[in-house]
Amino acid sequence: MTDAPAPKSPAPRSERLLIASAAIRRDPPERIDFLHSIQCQCGLPYKNPGDDVREWDRKQGHASLRIEAGSAIDPRTGEFVKLGLPYGEKPRLILIHLASEAVRTGSPVVDVEGSMTAFARSLGLGTNGQQLAFLKDQLARLAAATVRIGTVEGGRAVQVNAQIVSAFDLWFPERADQRVLWPSTVRLSDEYFRSLGRHAVPLDHRAVTALASSSLALDAYVWLAQRLHRVPPGRPQFVPWACLHEQFGQGFARVRDFRRGFLRTLRQVHAAYPDARLSANAGGLVLEHSPPPVPPRQHPRALLATP
Repeated sequence: MTDAPAPKSPAPRSERLLIASAAIRRDPPERIDFLHSIQCQCGLPYKNPGDDVREWDRKQGHASLRIEAGSAIDPRTGEFVKLGLPYGEKPRLILIHLASEAVRTGSPVVDVEGSMTAFARSLGLGTNGQQLAFLKDQLARLAAATVRIGTVEGGRAVQVNAQIVSAFDLWFPERADQRVLWPSTVRLSDEYFRSLGRHAVPLDHRAVTALASSSLALDAYVWLAQRLHRVPPGRPQFVPWACLHEQFGQGFARVRDFRRGFLRTLRQVHAAYPDARLSANAGGLVLEHSPPPVPPRQHPRALLATP
């Protein structure tokens, strides 16, 4: 009789999720991350749309988001160079990092030179040259981009134009093959910093770490983190698949294909947010009132001081 094959070890990502899920169920969070509530609802591109694409539009209900790629000055030549749009999970993690550091320090100036590497390590991300180069490139793209947010209510259009980052220092690496514009410090815009004080959504760092390798999982987690606790108790809210496809369905031409993939992702997200109460049916998702990932008593209400 032959020996039975040994069971396969879980993939590192699956293992991280299992460990995080058990810890989240057992212990309160020791480290709290934050993200602006608007960025919990409207995401960035999942894949590189191409450096020649200068605008990215997303829409959810009456709210519209446009991200415009920017430029940064090359300190070696004194000339402006165009940067592409931020994309993928890295700028999502950067936004969480910038918001979290601003809340933690009470300052709009974030020193990313050392803290970004430490943040990458805390998420289990690689910190080799290639990984850090990509992280730095995404930070530069994000720092140079302009964000336009518009809503239509009662026939009136209201639009806000803002840069998340109002100023950043750049240096170029000495090696010519390292094409990276790397902000060593960034200053969040006053408008964004003040708004963050009113609209920062607390996130469990363990969940962010467990989901860090998937843009879709991060988007679904932060969306549920800011949404579920606002659902009135006893009054579930229904979200059709067509609306979810519009919000999260980048890369899925058909709603039914998106639904299949999104349900797989939601199983991962639910492991990282076990108190989330939601169910799926043929028409869409049913959201029920749920405790937030971080209980209100564990984070201060007055998050930021006025700069």
